[in-house]
Amino acid sequence: MRDTDYILNQSEIVSLAKSLRKIEQNLLKQNQAEGNSRIWFQGEEPYFDIFFEFDCEEISWFQFTFRGKSLSWERKRPELQTGTTNELSMDDASFYAASKTIENDSKIDAEFISLVKSIIQIKSDEPAFDKALQLFN
Repeated sequence: MRDTDYILNQSEIVSLAKSLRKIEQNLLKQNQAEGNSRIWFQGEEPYFDIFFEFDCEEISWFQFTFRGKSLSWERKRPELQTGTTNELSMDDASFYAASKTIENDSKIDAEFISLVKSIIQIKSDEPAFDKALQLFN
């Protein structure tokens, strides 16, 4: 993936943010523990989605993927981590929806983090995105 694949102007960022739609919850395997839930948002563009996992209404895990890049956070290791997905590769395994893998970057991609934060800020009127925005502080 070229670094310029996710450098976007403000109107493109707004369009991406507004394209995010919540996916029906019955499509997600829910954690059986009381107070735990998962939410999935998918954008109009292929390879653009966001997953949230909550434990008692607090984010316990978060993953944002876009054009072969990823940003994730989890409570066990509370720092933002960028990486690369296999979604844009042409091998047989990448054609199966449940086969996404992520390889963490050795150096954090600050520009990608900035893009993700910009998209999340636009959606911060929704509770999940507002909580995710706090992870960038």
